[in-house]
Amino acid sequence: MRKRKPRKRILQPDPRFGDPMVTQFVNNMMIQGKKSIAYKLFYDAMDIIKEKTEENPHEIWQAAVTNVTPQVEVRSKRIGGATFQIPVELRPARRLSLGIKWIIKFTRARSGKGMAEKLAAELIAASKNEGASVKKKEDTHKMAESNRAFAHFRA
Repeated sequence: MRKRKPRKRILQPDPRFGDPMVTQFVNNMMIQGKKSIAYKLFYDAMDIIKEKTEENPHEIWQAAVTNVTPQVEVRSKRIGGATFQIPVELRPARRLSLGIKWIIKFTRARSGKGMAEKLAAELIAASKNEGASVKKKEDTHKMAESNRAFAHFRA
């Protein structure tokens, strides 16, 4: 048993938008500690979004993250020899990190050339409530809805 919870680290805001959430997104995108490359990819994607939509790319990114963040998820719990999927409300930090991870996961799975292009396409789709990452959120919500009968097992 731990004596105390670890302190929450405060993220520095990113250089272009001054948003700590962007820093979290870039940190999740980063592979093998190459943060400068991750930032370059992110900002290239932002430039592509600006070209394609003529709108503020930061707002499109925020809309995309908001549309992908789930409210509930299902957790497996074993009760009397049977495993039940129990819907659980998510705390805000987990909501955000799940949303970010899903966007990045489905960006990598996308077909196309270059990570920046793929990220831009996924973010534009997600901001319009389309795309694989939004589908993942909807599937998660459906799963929680269909297992609502077991909500009383919540610990």
